[in-house]
Amino acid sequence: MWAYIGRRLLILPVVLLGLSLLIFGMLQLLDPAERAALYVSSPPKNPSALADIIKKYGLDQPIYVQYVNWLGRVVKGNLGWSKTAGQPVIDALKEYFPATVELALWSFVPIIVGGVWLGMQAALHHDTFIDQAARVFSIVGYSFPTFVFGLLMLLIFYAGFHLLPPGRLSDWATAIVYSSSFHRYTNMDTIDALLNLRLDIFWDALKHLFLPALTLAYVDWALILRVMRSSMLEVIGQDYVRVARAKGLSEREVNTRHARPNALIPVATVGGLLFVGLLNGAVITETVFNYHGMGWWAADAALSLDAISVLGIALFSGALLIIANLVVDVLYAYLDPRIRLS
Repeated sequence: MWAYIGRRLLILPVVLLGLSLLIFGMLQLLDPAERAALYVSSPPKNPSALADIIKKYGLDQPIYVQYVNWLGRVVKGNLGWSKTAGQPVIDALKEYFPATVELALWSFVPIIVGGVWLGMQAALHHDTFIDQAARVFSIVGYSFPTFVFGLLMLLIFYAGFHLLPPGRLSDWATAIVYSSSFHRYTNMDTIDALLNLRLDIFWDALKHLFLPALTLAYVDWALILRVMRSSMLEVIGQDYVRVARAKGLSEREVNTRHARPNALIPVATVGGLLFVGLLNGAVITETVFNYHGMGWWAADAALSLDAISVLGIALFSGALLIIANLVVDVLYAYLDPRIRLS
């Protein structure tokens, strides 16, 4: 097991280096003057100031020297200046990423619990009405455009019933959260509200989270449902499951103790990558619900042609995906001993 983890860890720096080369190569599509403007809050007013910035950041040096300098700044957290956020990219990531983490956490639990339960029920009631209903549910959910479902939810609950508003917080709650009396521990509104013993703010944040979390959950439920159903159908036909039944174990014990743990192995892989996808920012969902997370910021930066913000988000998201792939591989090896020995 440790040898397998060691091999995966040795590959990690190489992949991260490749990612940094890709992002740096994209930066080279800009001329030195444009790249110099990416490191300051406002464009230089005269040519001499521009020349000073180019010299300061080594943008007139050979490309390999520029890469080493740029990589050193990235390691120190200097990703440039975000015009859309009005602050350094690293500070914007610290502000928007926790909001996306919060949305991902509130979405992921119902995705896994609901998807696994529905997939298991569909497999155990194969070719019955329950199975057919679950398959229709998964097909509709998997093919339903996210923005259409999100807009439909807004139309019903917000426009129709004046409930569950978009955004992250109401105006009154925002004023309290960003006041000096409210301590921001995690930048996640629900958690910070509980830590500050403000149940009114917690409830307000939860109302704003409900619709975007439901939108993400419904679309992704379908994927987990299909994976769990297929895996469960394969597992319950294995010899060791038949042996468990032959020993006189109840159907419930056979399914929960013998079949389900092995059927969850593919779900763990898909679920891990799905969670990383949520962490990278649900661009469409956050935009539809005006939820100011990393996905919303990425869309705003792209529309504003804020190249340095887009590249900073791409670098952060790519690194997150690479590390998450490593974690998922290790988890998969832990759940399935055959992977460790291969």
